[in-house]
Amino acid sequence: MSTQESLKQSLDHDLQTCLQTVDSLLPEMVLNRRHFHRHPELSHQEVETPNRIAAYYRELGLEVRTGVGGRGVVAKFNAPQASKTIAFRADFDALPIQDEKTVSYRSTVPGVSHACGHDGHTAALMGLAKSLVANQDKIRHNVVLIHQFGEELYPGGAMAMIEDGCLDGVDAIFGCHLQSMMPAGTMYYREGFIQAAVDTFKITIIGKGGHGAVPHEAVDPIVIAAHVVTALQSIVSRNTDPLKQLVVSVGSIHAGEANNVLPGEAGMTGTIRSYEPEIRASARERLSRIASQVAEAFGARAEVELESGYDALYNHPSETTLVKNAMLAVFGEELVRETPPVMPGEDFAYYTQKIPGAFFFSGAQPEGEAYPHHHAKFDFDEKAMANTAKTFMAILFQDDAE
Repeated sequence: MSTQESLKQSLDHDLQTCLQTVDSLLPEMVLNRRHFHRHPELSHQEVETPNRIAAYYRELGLEVRTGVGGRGVVAKFNAPQASKTIAFRADFDALPIQDEKTVSYRSTVPGVSHACGHDGHTAALMGLAKSLVANQDKIRHNVVLIHQFGEELYPGGAMAMIEDGCLDGVDAIFGCHLQSMMPAGTMYYREGFIQAAVDTFKITIIGKGGHGAVPHEAVDPIVIAAHVVTALQSIVSRNTDPLKQLVVSVGSIHAGEANNVLPGEAGMTGTIRSYEPEIRASARERLSRIASQVAEAFGARAEVELESGYDALYNHPSETTLVKNAMLAVFGEELVRETPPVMPGEDFAYYTQKIPGAFFFSGAQPEGEAYPHHHAKFDFDEKAMANTAKTFMAILFQDDAE
């Protein structure tokens, strides 16, 4: 047997032992997840959640830093003979959504719930950490455990945590999102852009109010707004390469109060989702120009406000290959799939702008009726937490094998 073959055999044996530890910790992950689910905290208002995470890591004997970037927690596992430092990130904030599930772990906080799975991300990373400690003689890399606040509400927590040094000395970073609408047990990777950049807009059409019976004496902002909405569709259909992904959606229109009065103003809000920076810039520019010039053509004026959200999330090729190979090593080809890009935003994007990394999905569709993320009845198959932690663990061994 060659030295390389001997190393691979040793790594395979050590990995299987570590994966068994992860599986054995699923009941604890469930308990942790359900505690966080019962006690959710809104973005940038998290207090007890980071305190509990930090206390857990201190009990494990890890280095712990709190208040990172504001409310973040960073713990470090030091391997005896580390060759690299690998980071894994989980977010822990909740949403302003009333929990409508009928379960024992239903949220106890009125109007607030973990309707996106961040409680599961947190519990999975904690389970990984305990598995590392239990198998410390088998781990060949230092591991940084990044628990991030505020992902659901721009500007998020990633940028602040990066500025506060959470990536210092880190060679690569990986993250995962549980997906309630993807079959449980399946794992998803993608090279390149995987989640979209997010921009929001507000357009106010300023016309001239008047009586509904004599519209020629007014400048009707409602009619103009309708033309603007229609014209905005050309940004995707006529201004963008059809092989490129772009979404421009108007989500609200508000104008007037009475059926026989033409208001002086009409307002609309919406979102732009894109991947490539040049497509994003072009869409923003075209939206402003279309709104302004359509309004001008009708004798009105348009005020356009654009706000930038998260950048598009890019997965680096080498790190995506590590993720794919780790999934294959754990789950086999039948459960590993390539995902198309998705349109929701994710501030993990800022980590992979700084260092190499990749983000992936863990299928977590629950039994019975499944609800999408940000739904009042959102829930997920909790075994997906172990699948997430096992993929993280396998990444460490796959990287070493490379």
